[in-house]
Amino acid sequence: MGQTITEKIFSEHMKKDVYAGEIIRCDIDMVIGNDITTPISIKAFEESKKETLANPDGFAIVLDHFIPAKDIASANQARISRDFALKHDLKHFFDEKDMGIEHALLPEKGLVLPGDVIIGADSHTCTHGALGAFSTGMGSTDISFAMITGGNWFKVPQSIKVVFKGKPKKFVSGKDLILEIIRILGVDGALYKTLEFTGDTIKYLSMDDRFSLCNMSIEAGAKSGIIAYDEITEEFLNTRESLRDKPKICYSDDDASYCKVINVDVSDLEPVIAYPFLPSNGHPLSQAVKDNIKVDQVFIGSCTNGRLSDFQIAAQILTNKKVARHTRLIVTPGTQKILREATKLGYIDILIDAGAVVSNPTCGACLGGYMGILGDNEVCISTTNRNFVGRMGSRSSKIYLSNTAVAATSAISGYISDPLLV
Repeated sequence: MGQTITEKIFSEHMKKDVYAGEIIRCDIDMVIGNDITTPISIKAFEESKKETLANPDGFAIVLDHFIPAKDIASANQARISRDFALKHDLKHFFDEKDMGIEHALLPEKGLVLPGDVIIGADSHTCTHGALGAFSTGMGSTDISFAMITGGNWFKVPQSIKVVFKGKPKKFVSGKDLILEIIRILGVDGALYKTLEFTGDTIKYLSMDDRFSLCNMSIEAGAKSGIIAYDEITEEFLNTRESLRDKPKICYSDDDASYCKVINVDVSDLEPVIAYPFLPSNGHPLSQAVKDNIKVDQVFIGSCTNGRLSDFQIAAQILTNKKVARHTRLIVTPGTQKILREATKLGYIDILIDAGAVVSNPTCGACLGGYMGILGDNEVCISTTNRNFVGRMGSRSSKIYLSNTAVAATSAISGYISDPLLV
């Protein structure tokens, strides 16, 4: 009986064939915590009276939500992780000295590999499936169980096969592909499923696009998103000095069983705009342009679209342009390395000259914490992954989700705009 890539990854770890629906106790290659979720895990770990981590080299803490600290409470919260990291001499502890948003930083550091089983106390841990790994978010107590035992319990998920066909148009990105899938499935159409992204379109997607695609799988309710290893994956990994073992590469069998197959022809797909208040509320860009939507704030960044290619696209569009008088533009890089490379390439100067403010790497604005809070009735077009009520600030504010090209173009006009028409 054929297996999906997800079933094969779990089978490799279990040393026997396993299939969707089975309950298994599986070792984990990488456990990820952040400054918000890790203190709860640490408390549970210490209450267990366990003296050492089961797999210290497979545990990473990334302080990325409220770092540098935004207030006394966040400073105290971060200190819990810092003290724990020092006590256990953690190899993979990332603070202000080498900061980044966890789902951008760990691939950059070579800490996630094809064939891995990865969990993190953050719902967008599914990002790492872009590298051909099974990667999913769990709760803080689940993380503590993995800290104590080195593994966790899983129900092997069924897979939905998404077949993308055709070459995307200019300014249509991985962000648009996943917004279209979420529009089709709804916010719970892939509940506890793996979204396996396939088709000839994949060869046109950069690794940055693939990270965006897998990152938002959770917004359709999926347990994980995954893309099989190919030449683009190999090229990306070759630019990273892996800090871990060689990857275990898995591919789905031709006769693998899927609970659903979705075919999408992307050759005519427009950029997709998710209207408030759900990522599934997708509309074509042409509709948004007709709706004449004025924006107070444009945000480019986050674990979805804070990578070097996003800076490149934004700089390309904003060269010799100015942000609209009534609009503010906030740009947040995924990591310090991305910020440094964008600076060397001149992107940062272009963005600042246009009127943008560039922040440190942080999840702050995306979750409504700091570095970009929306006031009452304000409207934002954002490259982040969620646009729930009150997600970025006031409950009366509105968030429209888009790709980077649309966001950058909208900053110039002050209205949601088409980059092909500006």
